[in-house]
Amino acid sequence: MTRVVEPKVPTPVLASYVAPALVIALPTIPVYIHLPSLYGVELGLGLAATGVILLIARLFDAVTDPLIGELSDRFSFSGAHRKPWIAVGAGIAGIGLYKVLTPPEIVNSGYLLTWLVILYTGWTMVSVPYLAWGAELSGDYYQRARITAWREGIALFGIIGAGVLTAVTAQMGWSEARSVSAIAWVAILLGVAVLPFLFCVVPDGSIRRTRPAAEVTEKVGFSLRALSQNRPFLRLLSGWFINGLANGIPAALFFIYLEYGLGAGPEERPLFILTYFAAGVAAIPIWLRLSRHFGKHRVWCWAMAAACLAFLIVPFLSEGSFFFFACICVVTGMALGADLALPPAIQADVIDFHRLKFGSDHAGLQFALWGMSTKLSLALAVGLALPALEGVGFRPDNPSENAIMALVMIYSLVPVVLKAIAIFVVYDFPLTRVKHAVIRRRLGKLEGRK
Repeated sequence: MTRVVEPKVPTPVLASYVAPALVIALPTIPVYIHLPSLYGVELGLGLAATGVILLIARLFDAVTDPLIGELSDRFSFSGAHRKPWIAVGAGIAGIGLYKVLTPPEIVNSGYLLTWLVILYTGWTMVSVPYLAWGAELSGDYYQRARITAWREGIALFGIIGAGVLTAVTAQMGWSEARSVSAIAWVAILLGVAVLPFLFCVVPDGSIRRTRPAAEVTEKVGFSLRALSQNRPFLRLLSGWFINGLANGIPAALFFIYLEYGLGAGPEERPLFILTYFAAGVAAIPIWLRLSRHFGKHRVWCWAMAAACLAFLIVPFLSEGSFFFFACICVVTGMALGADLALPPAIQADVIDFHRLKFGSDHAGLQFALWGMSTKLSLALAVGLALPALEGVGFRPDNPSENAIMALVMIYSLVPVVLKAIAIFVVYDFPLTRVKHAVIRRRLGKLEGRK
């Protein structure tokens, strides 16, 4: 059985495409990890209030994903589907990022909610077309893994860069607010530098259809209805959402656990972040090589299982067990590398399945729902974890032993249960390499390729 082999994406195109991932990822640590402690503790909004605001903002953010995805699929400007959305979104996101990460000394809930909504709107206009654009650069099973591996690897370097900057500024005695403000400026300036290469070098192809548009509209109807009939898409999306929730809970509680559960000071905390994300970068080539032999979905499940084993050790750590927690960060960071590199490549294969069955890929909409799932999981994680922590009696100024134990259990054991469910959903995923090769050949015939 021969496999349809497509040429490699040229190196200049690949480099120009993946470079913005560094910029998109730079604010990840401040926005998803620092904000709960920055606004909830340092700026005095309270953990419960901050959790509710983050939940509301991320729910709004999730709603915009399908809209942006569908619009970037259906409408083009001078023949470009993805570039215009990214260009406008980058400007909006830059303004929102500056306001969120450089707050005044006195803030209220309205300030945080308003600027978070603006930041997330711009971020969505960038990230959704950007992910869909990557899926359109190649149709090859392995080339897609290569594209996503490079993109997510570069993104992890951006996260590491933010961690390095945070660690250096902490050693210099900077406050948390001042450190994250510096990250905002770095992200804005780098965005100005790399986005022109994305727009000028990377081809922005038109949306591919295997049947005439009128026939697709008559047969499928509205795009969301077609996606609801795509079982591999729904199954993969479910596993991704559950695993995202499992990752979001410890992310929301990470700094709080380090301070109150492990006893780590402001000098040590950034080092754990660096260890975590550095392990993710180092592990991506390993997961990529394993996926060539055992399949992308199966290797992803192995990575999630490894993370579960690591989290199970956390409740047994005593205060000051920095070395052992660093080892746990290495294992869970390596699992993160698989989380970032493999599922988006699987999703790109699902787009081919959708094209064959329904005649149109709806790549933007599918990656929009993908992003929506990510944001919903993170929203629920922070919206449930922080109020739950306050509900069990945790008070940052004077936490009891029982409250600290509850913190440790929520941080470590809840993700284990969720990841076990995600493994059950994904392990026997039907779209294997062999089946994808069959789909690609059939698509080639429909599109007139010989």
